[in-house]
Amino acid sequence: MLWNYLKTAKKPILLYGMGDGAEKILDHLLALGITPSGVFASDGFARHNIFRGYEVISYSEAKEKYKDFIALICFGSQRPEVLELFQSMLPECELYAPDVPVYGKTIFDRAFAVENSTRLESVYNSLADDQSRKVFENTVRYKLTGKIQYLFDCQSTVSESYENILKPSSGDIYADLGAYTGDTVAEFISFCKNYKKIIAVEPDVKSFRKLEKNTSVYENIKLFNIAVSSDHKYLPFSMEGGRQSVLKESGKVIECNSVDNILGPDGATIIKFDVEGAEYDAIKGAENTIKTFKPKLCISAYHRSEDYFLIPELVKSIRDDYKIYMRHFPYVPAWDTCFYFV
Repeated sequence: MLWNYLKTAKKPILLYGMGDGAEKILDHLLALGITPSGVFASDGFARHNIFRGYEVISYSEAKEKYKDFIALICFGSQRPEVLELFQSMLPECELYAPDVPVYGKTIFDRAFAVENSTRLESVYNSLADDQSRKVFENTVRYKLTGKIQYLFDCQSTVSESYENILKPSSGDIYADLGAYTGDTVAEFISFCKNYKKIIAVEPDVKSFRKLEKNTSVYENIKLFNIAVSSDHKYLPFSMEGGRQSVLKESGKVIECNSVDNILGPDGATIIKFDVEGAEYDAIKGAENTIKTFKPKLCISAYHRSEDYFLIPELVKSIRDDYKIYMRHFPYVPAWDTCFYFV
């Protein structure tokens, strides 16, 4: 397994990238008694600035200085040119992308997998098709080994998930929880022109303004500048102006409400949950809607390590007649991995 391997590795270990991911990976390495040899950035992006006491050199400089080394990808990307770059690096160095949770502190390592093996196996056995089982197996193997080849080998397109799983139809009511600037609203409309209504929820103020602007051309859409939780309350929220905006212990206090309260008696036929680590509470707040309407659900599965079993367990405890699917879209690390309940 990756973390254990890194403890005994003889080659220099270099961090590739800076930012929040690098902070988390470096902290975990140091906690394990592993001291990296350096930090590098992609050619053209290195400015020889300092990150946690390390001078950030370029990839070319790293190859020249260290020759044979282990590179740990410390940032996420879905951009095709970046994913191609990762693939091109595989023959040039020993490349891994350590899996650290977006939220929470639980690492999906061997000990975690062993401790929760029964629950993970139960989810795997409940998946409805071969592609879902492949996604589950490959993403778990990726999390344990850091090998990005597992992700490339199980990815599919958003179109495939709409056409083969969600299958939207005329008259659908779509709830987009975590609508960001409206990209997933536009995505839904591209597959369902004759929808009945759209409800889009986005708590971050800057993103919400862009959401208002980007969805102004659509009819029958209602926007909510609040956070989704298990019930109606007020909680501190970190306004990051992007997808990193999240409920935290400190920040501006904002209104939160449950899906049941937001949707009301009309419910929804399709709900997307991408609420930055608050998926579990958001599902709890949708219990009546799920029981009454059995909407199709698309739920992000990558924010917390426990999501791989807690989310399916919770949804199935509310209604046990769902079929469960899983898809991973092009992204390194294993972000954009989703459960579907239909």
